[in-house]
Amino acid sequence: MHDDRALVERRLDRVLTERVRPAVHARAVPLQVEVWHAGLEPVPVDRALAATYAPAAVGDRWGPAWGTSWFRLTGRVPEAWAGSTVEALVDLGFTPPMPGFQCEGMAYLADGTPLKGVNPRNTWVPVGSPVDGGERVDLLVEAAANPTIAFGGGPTALGDVTTSGDAPLYVLTRVDLAVREVEVWELVHDLEVLQQLMAALDARQPRRWEVLRAVERALDRLDPADVPGTAKAARAELGDVLASPAHASAHRVVAVGHAHIDSAWLWPLRETVRKVARTAANVTALMDEHPELVFAMSQAQQLAWLKQHSPLVYERVRHHVEAGRFVPVGGMWVESDTNMPGGEALARQLVHGKRFFLEEFGVECREVWLPDSFGYSGALPQLVRLAGARWFLTQKICWNQTNRFPHHTFDWEGIDGTRVFTHFPPVDTYNSELSGAELAHASANFAEKGRARTSLVPFGHGDGGGGPTREMLARARRTADLEGSPKVRIGTPAEFFTAAEAEYPDRPVWSGELYLELHRGTYTSQARTKRGNRRGEHLLREAELWSATAAVADLADYPYEQLDRLWKVLLLHQFHDILPGSSIAWVYREADAAYAGLVRELTELIDARQRALAGEGTDVLSFNAAPHARDGVPALGAGPVRAPEGRAVVSAQHNGFVLDNGLLRIVVDERGLVTSILDLDADREALPPGAVANQLQLHPDLPNDWDAWDVDSFYRNTRVDLVATTAVEVERWAGAEAVVRVDRAFGSSRVSQRLRLGAGQRRLDVDTEVDWHEAEKLLKVAFPLDVHADRSAAEIQFGHVHRPVHANTSWDAAKFEICAHRWLHVGEPGYGFAVVNDSTYGHDVTRHRDAHGSGTTVRLSLLRAPRFPDPHADQGVHRMSYALVVGADIADAVREGYRANLPPREVTGSGTVAPLVSVDDPAVVVEAVKLADDRSGDVVVRLYESLGGRATTRLTTSFPVAAVRVTDLLERPLDDAAADLAELRLRPFQVLTLRLARS
Repeated sequence: MHDDRALVERRLDRVLTERVRPAVHARAVPLQVEVWHAGLEPVPVDRALAATYAPAAVGDRWGPAWGTSWFRLTGRVPEAWAGSTVEALVDLGFTPPMPGFQCEGMAYLADGTPLKGVNPRNTWVPVGSPVDGGERVDLLVEAAANPTIAFGGGPTALGDVTTSGDAPLYVLTRVDLAVREVEVWELVHDLEVLQQLMAALDARQPRRWEVLRAVERALDRLDPADVPGTAKAARAELGDVLASPAHASAHRVVAVGHAHIDSAWLWPLRETVRKVARTAANVTALMDEHPELVFAMSQAQQLAWLKQHSPLVYERVRHHVEAGRFVPVGGMWVESDTNMPGGEALARQLVHGKRFFLEEFGVECREVWLPDSFGYSGALPQLVRLAGARWFLTQKICWNQTNRFPHHTFDWEGIDGTRVFTHFPPVDTYNSELSGAELAHASANFAEKGRARTSLVPFGHGDGGGGPTREMLARARRTADLEGSPKVRIGTPAEFFTAAEAEYPDRPVWSGELYLELHRGTYTSQARTKRGNRRGEHLLREAELWSATAAVADLADYPYEQLDRLWKVLLLHQFHDILPGSSIAWVYREADAAYAGLVRELTELIDARQRALAGEGTDVLSFNAAPHARDGVPALGAGPVRAPEGRAVVSAQHNGFVLDNGLLRIVVDERGLVTSILDLDADREALPPGAVANQLQLHPDLPNDWDAWDVDSFYRNTRVDLVATTAVEVERWAGAEAVVRVDRAFGSSRVSQRLRLGAGQRRLDVDTEVDWHEAEKLLKVAFPLDVHADRSAAEIQFGHVHRPVHANTSWDAAKFEICAHRWLHVGEPGYGFAVVNDSTYGHDVTRHRDAHGSGTTVRLSLLRAPRFPDPHADQGVHRMSYALVVGADIADAVREGYRANLPPREVTGSGTVAPLVSVDDPAVVVEAVKLADDRSGDVVVRLYESLGGRATTRLTTSFPVAAVRVTDLLERPLDDAAADLAELRLRPFQVLTLRLARS
């Protein structure tokens, strides 16, 4: 028989495109249009209702970048349309390909009641179903002229309202009142689903031919000149193939409505507020018409914005949450980055997120939902469980450049041994349209075939695209039980996780971090933001510590509201496109201001509480917020300032200088490079023969894609060592510290470094100021070390991870850029080095080999200069500090990392300030001391085992304790809540939260 398959398929495509889809809204009349251009900042709807409007028309240009125009649409439903479904169709000038990355709108009734969003693939606004005919139509559409910031387009000025210009970007394209021909609309989806099914089926399968012939018969029954009149007959020819059930072995899909909304990215925070409102309005309106829809929304911050700015929509959300159909998920304040936030900050993401959902909706989130973050810390499983959750979802690891992750459903084991049930949707997107191609990919791609058969598909347009659509729901209905397709069931995440966990009891285990083999540049991009985050985290630690100490002593009230608000500022800016440095310039201009405000408020708060604690007097007290004693001052307390033992001196030698404190002797040559670091106690040289340390190195940095996100491995092929100087001078010859200043100039930039050796310290400190004006360059600093290490240890939240130094396998080689928090350690048995820092996250560690043997080079990534999406990223002055700790073990690294980030504060007063709590095992670190969030006055202490071994410690308090409870992160007692402060036993890297009731 003649194979006419291609002929039928081409016929179907043309008829759908040219006849059937246009016939859905063929009966249309124009609406009258008026416009009010509101300016660059959004205004509330009541102002728009009171504004004066001018005549406008289809074809008019509107909207400078980031501006807002309000369109008033008026008209009357024709009498002849009585009994029909009528909609307003609004095309603001939408362009392909993606919704959410261009102009958007929000439709309101004439009284200001929000209806739904208007988006590129969701252009309709309901008028009546059915209508009586003759109804008056009066609508407002708030149109946001968000610019399209295209990838691959090079640097753009559109990323900030201060540089984007005032040229109108969009043309009003359609404003009509139209009848939706329901039977034609249904025919569209019958044909589309079958068209997509055929594309997914092999030509050798009989099912494909059955579908093909049914489609052919339907097209024969359809009159292209009268699609509405023949649509029902055409649909009848498709009934049997659409009713044929799926095979018993078909893959099962739980489809969850979703709209991934980046809290900032190619738009500022203020625009996300409106994206959230449009999406929530869309979803709740769709739920009113489609009772099968279930929608999952993450990020408590976004719902808090909705409550504040769109209370009417928020009440609609609340109604559907109570019905179990609008489902808060994730339990985090935002979908944060998980590489760079500190341990306490990552815990607070869960605390603030879960508490919001509990207090607002009575919902206990059981899953952590992070589909788009750029890799996942090995500390996360323990925190997930300690927050009362049990499941984890992401999709991002499918973006790996090098290695395909071997599982889609598995147990993820964290650094402490905690496991959490984890799923990666094999559909490989969190913005599915439930297309045939996506469903077929989910089935074919699923790595657990033969062991499990259920996966989750998040469906809906994200980032302001409006979420799920009625078209997607039409596909879901048709693929619920369709031969040749996975079986699609709309459900909640909890329904999916419960079923998936039960069907796969012997699932595999992945141990350690989920390292994303992509986007490694995010550890370094936008260094000011990273410094703001690091400083904010430690200031919040200090503020809580000293506020709790003062409150227990009845010297000051505990600032609950202020601390809550400031934590939320920090947590918001840990969103996975803000802290990683991958947003537009506007976002970072505002982030700089937010961090400055954070520093100002917290510094004032800390100062006030320390003055209250210090009391009257003229003694100089040192407040030590670090978890280890320092210079005679206890951890978490204050005492008289003590001069360090010994002294450090500088002597001139061979056109260079020697710094010596009796523990280390460091040689700095005439180029300002460190040529020797001699450990005098061990009689061991730190540097390999001929090597130099603190070597600044410049690399070209033009990744193949994703400028702000990526560092590609080929950057290492070209390197310039910065050796020229403009000055090498001694700033302090002797005393508590010896200091040599080194100034350099390169390209259009300059750098000034102070090399400091303190009395009694086994650490070379380097304070660096860079006035950075390079483009597409990467600045690193190298410490080649005479130590043979197979792996490095890098601090993460509440512990550390080991990573290979070699590149034996493709998995090892892919980790050519890694993330560390306050320290990174390399060593041999009995001897090692730590590199600590106060604001740097990106590192690389490699083997080097010379005639004297192999060694290990540690490098910190100091600055980048990507040009997209922020063309001026990182330009300007940066300050950062780092240090090499000689002869260090892991315990030394932990201690010095905290000290580098929590310098002592000196206050005039008298006496001492006893720590509220103290521990007697150096492996146990007190991470947080605060008062309980419920305002009971209980003291909450969070501590952890820091070295990766077992620990037993006594916790001592300076106040009487009536009762002790072990709690979860939300300060709720755990079932096995007994605790003996005289003997606290911790497993490796265990996080323990204690609630101490005062007597």
